[in-house]
Amino acid sequence: MAILDTFKKKKSTKKTEKKKETPAIRVAEKIKEKKESAPIVHKIEKKDSSQLAARILKSPHITEKAMSLGKENKYVFKVASESNKNEIRKAVQELYGVKVESVNIINIPRKKRRLGASEGFKTGFKKAIVKVAEGEKIEIGV
Repeated sequence: MAILDTFKKKKSTKKTEKKKETPAIRVAEKIKEKKESAPIVHKIEKKDSSQLAARILKSPHITEKAMSLGKENKYVFKVASESNKNEIRKAVQELYGVKVESVNIINIPRKKRRLGASEGFKTGFKKAIVKVAEGEKIEIGV
């Protein structure tokens, strides 16, 4: 057993040396202490209404069928593919200043197209049919 003990490393009994503190280390420690003690403040930026409308509403979808829906106070818009009904409602109300009663969404899938030997796809999109309150109107330039 004594032979095995000789191969074991002996623990040094020397006192642990103090790390030399440099001014940079002291400053870093003070900054760390300040960060820990300071309260966390979150800044919430208010979204601009025009940014919301510009991000969500791409363009009015002007077709014969869309024009005929105008008699029923319904308007058709091409919208961003990631938008939902609530976002579309807010965007239309803020941009046009009307009261929106309902929003219906239709996803138009991409369609295969061919020109000679080359094949491709016509991009799909999302459109929204927005019903406006009675007596209110949206002026869309044709």
